[in-house]
Amino acid sequence: MMNQPPIDELAAKTDGNKYKLCTVIAKRAKELEKRIPEEIEKSDKKAITMAAEEIYNGTIVASEE
Repeated sequence: MMNQPPIDELAAKTDGNKYKLCTVIAKRAKELEKRIPEEIEKSDKKAITMAAEEIYNGTIVASEE
């Protein structure tokens, strides 16, 4: 179970739309796995956690596209 970053605060980044949040996180995690597989392998974090943190920090912004 993921507890950091908080799910309610993450959902706020997508206007409270948890479906949109899941979609954005999944797409970004797949992108990370393709681009930096070596870093993910060496890291103690999984791609999905990295993607969630990027959204939480504002590095990645969900768009309507």
